[in-house]
Amino acid sequence: MLLPAKAEVARQLRRYRAWERVMLAAPNDRTVRATFEDSGYTLCVLMGKRCAREAADAAERYLRTNQVTYLQEQQVTCLQEQTERPRPAAAVRRRPPAAERRSPAGR
Repeated sequence: MLLPAKAEVARQLRRYRAWERVMLAAPNDRTVRATFEDSGYTLCVLMGKRCAREAADAAERYLRTNQVTYLQEQQVTCLQEQTERPRPAAAVRRRPPAAERRSPAGR
């Protein structure tokens, strides 16, 4: 698994946190909100997460641990997510009711 440079992760995390503070101070400003969401999206892509909060948490964990430890944590998390997902039920083919079935002799 490729990991981003720690310097880039730190820079994007600082940017995300800075725009988060600005957005909380002016929640009705559409430009601020759009820039905040853009910074969250960038962090999501960088960290491989679907949610900006998860990406920020992952970035913080990544910055305070070494790469081997981070990869081990990610592997455990991935395995837990796979076991928690509901499995789709097997497709069951049903025959029509007996009254609608015809025998070959009744043609």
